[in-house]
Amino acid sequence: MLFAFEMGWAIIPVTVILILLSLFMILLVLIQRGKGGGLAGAFGGAGGSSAFGSRAGDTFTRVTIIVAAIWLLLVMILIKIVHPPEQQKAPPANVAPLEGENQ
Repeated sequence: MLFAFEMGWAIIPVTVILILLSLFMILLVLIQRGKGGGLAGAFGGAGGSSAFGSRAGDTFTRVTIIVAAIWLLLVMILIKIVHPPEQQKAPPANVAPLEGENQ
C-alpha cells in the first residue's frame, strides 16, 4: 500500500492529460478523410476532398496511431496508480487450525 500512497498525487494530472488527449484524438479522427467514402459519401458529402491536401491523410494516420499509443500507455499507468499490485503477506505462524481440518 506504500506505492499507492506515494503515487496518489499523480492520479489527477494523469487523468487531466488523458482527458485532453482523448479530446484531441476525437478531433483528429473527425478531420480525417474517409478511405471508402463511408457515411460522408452516403449522405452526399465530399468524401474524396481534403482541406489539408492529398498527403495529409498519411500524416493524420501516423499522428493518430502515435496519439492512440500514448493514450493506451497513460491508461495502463493510471490503472497501476489507482490499483497497485497487492503485496503478499505470509500467514501468521500461530494460527490454530480450523475445526475438522487435517493436521
